[in-house]
Amino acid sequence: MTESTSTAGWRGTVALLLASSTGGVGQHVRSVAAGLAAAGRTVVVCGPAAAQEQFDFTGAGAAFVPVEIPASPTPADARAVVALRRALAARPVDVLHAHGLRAGLVAVLARPAVPLVVTWHNAVIAGGLRGGASRLAERVVARGVRVALGASTDLVERAAALGAADARLAPVAAPPLPPPRRRREAVRAEFGVGADHPLILSVGRLHPQKRYDVLIDAAARWRTRTPAPSVVIAGSGPAYLPLAARISAARAPVTLLGHRTDVADLLTGADLAVVTSDWEARQLFAQEAMRAGVPLVATAVGGLPELVGDEAVLVPPDDVDAVDAAVRTLLDDPAARADLARRGAARAGTWPTDADTVAQLTALYAELAPDAAGPGAPGADAPSTGHR
Repeated sequence: MTESTSTAGWRGTVALLLASSTGGVGQHVRSVAAGLAAAGRTVVVCGPAAAQEQFDFTGAGAAFVPVEIPASPTPADARAVVALRRALAARPVDVLHAHGLRAGLVAVLARPAVPLVVTWHNAVIAGGLRGGASRLAERVVARGVRVALGASTDLVERAAALGAADARLAPVAAPPLPPPRRRREAVRAEFGVGADHPLILSVGRLHPQKRYDVLIDAAARWRTRTPAPSVVIAGSGPAYLPLAARISAARAPVTLLGHRTDVADLLTGADLAVVTSDWEARQLFAQEAMRAGVPLVATAVGGLPELVGDEAVLVPPDDVDAVDAAVRTLLDDPAARADLARRGAARAGTWPTDADTVAQLTALYAELAPDAAGPGAPGADAPSTGHR
């Protein structure tokens, strides 16, 4: 996708807002900020200081203003609303783009005087009081935005059903991984895995939604295989202790690696990638695995089926038997693994790139704030009020 002539001339200022993030949303916001800044747009990222420390938005060419939005609703949300209002008043912008439901709610409550876009990155799957509060927030956000973007079709449909006047699909591209720095043998040696022993990899936040308990229970059954596979899970999060206890109790051949920055290396050493989540949109690890030519087993949830098509093995969620059977079948058939890897990499080549994502968003911003003036444009020297 390339920018149109009119879009290419748009030089407005965009504020990107995110809540606490240690994974995909933060990576996406950094990628968007970098792409917009490289194309000459002015970008301000608002979010928690910890997110700036992890993702270095200023290093991507954006300004950064701290707005502390925790992962779960707290009374501090009122302070976040005030902080966002101050940030927008201090540096007028042409479009405010919030990422995720938490950031979207703060943005709606702040009542910005500029067009508000919210990207829905995740579905609400929690139950009880927390789930009820999140579903109420969904409705407030859907009805308070100019445009609701969904990272997958089901999220677009959800936003529209809740009252969004304009809901559109905006696939989130996984930022390209750097080239691996280690050879396959070196990566496998780190985990004591020989050439004839399978290495199975999963990457993601240690959160109940990822259902690593299913992968652990399936892995416990693989101890009796010859050769027995090793499973490594890269990621950090609140479910670490329960998962570690489950691994110990089940005597499962699973290692929790914690946060890793060498996913490209890990994929180089892996024979198979597995995703067991209850829901995903366009999970970044699924994209990374298929791009790297690693055969993928994933749950048929959310946006994963439309992402991977027939070029991955899809299994029902919360089904240990299905994960067990799919992995065993692929481990027993090297030719099938090689074919799946080849077809997966070919499909990955058809996905939108980071550049495509930035071009789509720039076109949307130009549509919503067409009069935004950049350096050298008529009226560029006039002070902006931030209003449209």
